[in-house]
Amino acid sequence: MKVAFGALVIAAGVCGILSFAFLATSLGTDHWYIIEVSTVNMTDFEDMSSHSGLWRINEGGKMQADSIDSFAADSSKYTETELRMLSMHGAIVVMLPLSLVLLLFGGICGLVSSLARSPVLLTGTAYYFFVCSLLTLCGASLYIFYSYQALSETESLVGPEGLAYIHTSFGWSLGLAWLSYGLELLSGTLLLIAAQKAKLRQRGPTKA
Repeated sequence: MKVAFGALVIAAGVCGILSFAFLATSLGTDHWYIIEVSTVNMTDFEDMSSHSGLWRINEGGKMQADSIDSFAADSSKYTETELRMLSMHGAIVVMLPLSLVLLLFGGICGLVSSLARSPVLLTGTAYYFFVCSLLTLCGASLYIFYSYQALSETESLVGPEGLAYIHTSFGWSLGLAWLSYGLELLSGTLLLIAAQKAKLRQRGPTKA
């Protein structure tokens, strides 16, 4: 089944817009990591249940704005392990917002290249989206690694019994980041196919 050039670029545009919206929502919400405390020992852990984002933590129903700041931290107050964790967090909060900004410019490039029907511009925009997807992939993957490292460090400090009534999980904000990654890949792939169609269309009249 042949797919028209217009349908390809429109589908790529929709995917690009959705990927931007999902990533923006992901970065602006605070459900990346969720800590739930069992009701068995609720008297001891009354306010420990929390959910956190990249910059804020909501603990016990109280929002702690700017509670996560990797760049303003005084390195002399932290151990080597804690400094490594802060470095990972700093990398995450650089890569993901950078991917978001690049997606915005990618949308502009995609619109221009689609209107021009230029195979070169369409191919370049497709690879541009692949770069965005790589940044999103690295940021989301690093966050997962960072979270497991933080949990491991906490367990080494308090012991397994200290975490017996605590359940941790990743939230829907991280899921939106992964959805954005998939849509960025799909958008780039559709633009590559559109570039091939534009190239064949340019060669058609020449052969005739």
